[in-house]
Amino acid sequence: MKHYQIAVIPGDGTGPEVVAEGVKVLTAASERFGFGLDLTWYDYGGDRYLKTGEVLPEGAAEDLKRYHAILLGAIGHPDVKPGILEKGILLNLRFALDQYINLRPVVLYPGVDTPLKDKGPNEIDFVVVRENTEGLYAGAGGILKKGTPDEVAVQESINTRKGVERCIRFAFDYCRKRDKKKKLTLCGKTNVLTFAFDLWERTFYEVAKEYPDIATDYAHVDATCMWMLKNPEWFDVIVTDNMFGDIITDLGAMIQGGMGIAAGGNINPQGVSMFEPIGGSAPKYTGKNVINPLAAICSVQLMLDHLGEEAAAKAVEDAVKLVVSKHLKSLSAGKMGYGTREVGDLVAGYVKG
Repeated sequence: MKHYQIAVIPGDGTGPEVVAEGVKVLTAASERFGFGLDLTWYDYGGDRYLKTGEVLPEGAAEDLKRYHAILLGAIGHPDVKPGILEKGILLNLRFALDQYINLRPVVLYPGVDTPLKDKGPNEIDFVVVRENTEGLYAGAGGILKKGTPDEVAVQESINTRKGVERCIRFAFDYCRKRDKKKKLTLCGKTNVLTFAFDLWERTFYEVAKEYPDIATDYAHVDATCMWMLKNPEWFDVIVTDNMFGDIITDLGAMIQGGMGIAAGGNINPQGVSMFEPIGGSAPKYTGKNVINPLAAICSVQLMLDHLGEEAAAKAVEDAVKLVVSKHLKSLSAGKMGYGTREVGDLVAGYVKG
């Protein structure tokens, strides 16, 4: 029997509540599909930082490398200045664990409302592959003469051939494995960002020669945003840099029904990967049993698929589809018609069969 070591970081606010439901569903899947789980919980987040002044203890990233995967809740505490936890935990772990792919499915399930007129599940079904360790998020730059009228702020986008190529290759491989439209779109801004996206575009079409079965095209990021709203059915897999990926995936979350059902993976294909709901910690809902746990549950589905437990992943996704189409009134916190724990019970029940 396969046995998986999973690190669990519940995080802040409603993070522990949604993670608990994700673990509930993960446990149900393990019981039905016959694999073992060994869960280790970590208290990284705002409360720990306020008590100790420490965001991550020394050696934390190295310790996490021994797991098969990481399940993360949400990072963000109302009493901690924005940026401290996000950089200190999320970005730190992504970089230290070389999770160079951010994988974001944008899928509209039956019964879920979308703000797009006349669009449904057949039209909204694509995946964004976002480069996750370079670009503007590399932290290169600085500030000169801070607080004066002559202040200068420089933030540089770092793009390496190695980083760009491995992201693009992952996207081609993923598009082939996905086996739907078999079309990969490069999203960039070649008409203005002529240095960075010259590298992206050249690499994209060079690598494309090795994938003759995959159709390719290109769209500027602003056009990508327009087509995601007007004709989302045009897309199959989109590959893009760190900043543009961050922006278009939030747009994707809205057209698939909102942050309550949007999940993502921070992927290192050769190492440990981390899976998380896209939404924030929503501290105003903490402890009220009203927050939607489906994004965390969908993160578990992504984790299972990544671990090779494809049957279990499909069972979780099918269970989520049944819950949103048959039971929930809304995906918004407090309006679902069920509490957080009850939604988790529904999904887990369907997974068990």
